[in-house]
Amino acid sequence: MVADNGKIKAVLVGCGGISGSWLEGVQNTPDLQLVGLVDIREEAARERAAQFRLKKVSIGTDVERMLKETSPDVVFNCTIPQSHLAVTEIAFGYGCHVLGEKPMADTMESARKMVALTEKSGKIYAVMQNRRFDPNLNRLKNVVRSGALGPITTINSDFYMGWHMSETGFRGEMHHLLLHDMAIHTFDMARALTGADPVSVYCHEWNPPGSFLRGDAAAMCIFEMSDGLMYSYRGSWVAEGLPTSWESEWRVIGQNGTAHWDGAEGIRAQIAVGRKPDSHISMLEDVGIPPKVKRPRTGHVALIQDFARCLREGRAPETICTDNIKSVAMAFAAGQSAETGQKVQVEW
Repeated sequence: MVADNGKIKAVLVGCGGISGSWLEGVQNTPDLQLVGLVDIREEAARERAAQFRLKKVSIGTDVERMLKETSPDVVFNCTIPQSHLAVTEIAFGYGCHVLGEKPMADTMESARKMVALTEKSGKIYAVMQNRRFDPNLNRLKNVVRSGALGPITTINSDFYMGWHMSETGFRGEMHHLLLHDMAIHTFDMARALTGADPVSVYCHEWNPPGSFLRGDAAAMCIFEMSDGLMYSYRGSWVAEGLPTSWESEWRVIGQNGTAHWDGAEGIRAQIAVGRKPDSHISMLEDVGIPPKVKRPRTGHVALIQDFARCLREGRAPETICTDNIKSVAMAFAAGQSAETGQKVQVEW
């Protein structure tokens, strides 16, 4: 039920580390009213309530009981991937829309079940792919979609970071940590840039000598995308020095020219404009880059604000599950390829 003040009522489930970014988003979305916090550790929920000065929210450890007592419109699912399916199914049972953390699920079977449950429920389920709201990604996308580069043939992305993460909790149990927890963002960004769908992938995954992580912390992937577009990913979480941004470094190659994005503010593009006599190299001309659109908020905050607007306006969010399952399928197919050493078809 919508609150008496006309706001969209929300319950947040899962009060671990990432929930802070979500609560910042909720507090910066005037159309939302948080009515409950749930965590298997009541102490964690109370700590978040105190941190964000949430004095009028219910605190609990049982999702169903909380939904019965508060009758929210939305559930924000910040639980670990293994719990995404169960919490989403419960939320649908109480008539709630859902916005959940990435990756959508811990297996493709669960991801497909979640899409089927969504379609049966008539509710909206979207995924927190917050990079889609990066203003620089959208500047690059405008260049790509403008046609200035011609038909896109190749995309390369590089992600290199020395991240001394804690391997306790759910990350310590992930079989393909880099692919499922981080590369999922980059794969989704590649799809956002081009509108292309994945077809197949070959992936090699390994743990470099001297790695400070237990599992395979580096990977290289070659994706065939729709329309014959090729996309390559190179990444490592144990690469010390000269780190890329969290958004990766990108090169987008079209039949007429190339664009490069450093993952931060730096975007350049050039196109071929003919050749000088007796030269084997084309003359190049810079392409104008759209100015950065100033947004009051980016990332988690921007996506949560957009999700609330979508509910009000009756439109589908950009990261709706029926589309996002294609991105998570890329991560699972890459993991399967790494395990088998074979090229794998991407299916969702």
